[in-house]
Amino acid sequence: MMTNVHEAITAHSKKQHQHIKQFVRLEQEREKAIDETVDKCRRNEAFSTDLINQITKQMNELAKKGIVPTRRLVSKEMVAEYVSRKYPQA
Repeated sequence: MMTNVHEAITAHSKKQHQHIKQFVRLEQEREKAIDETVDKCRRNEAFSTDLINQITKQMNELAKKGIVPTRRLVSKEMVAEYVSRKYPQA
């Protein structure tokens, strides 16, 4: 009986660890997508938040399982506002 409990706990821990690893990977992808979008906005190039939000939705699905936090979806206006605050025109 004790072995079954131990196995269940081990399986649960492994699943949680996998969720965290996946979240960290997605977080890195999301940060890269945000950086690329901000750079395009700074150069006055056309940009989209689609990739950021696609990754964000995957992260939020993972968060529904309880271990990792959710992330906000990003609008083009949010990117433009961030760029105007962080990089004001000289």
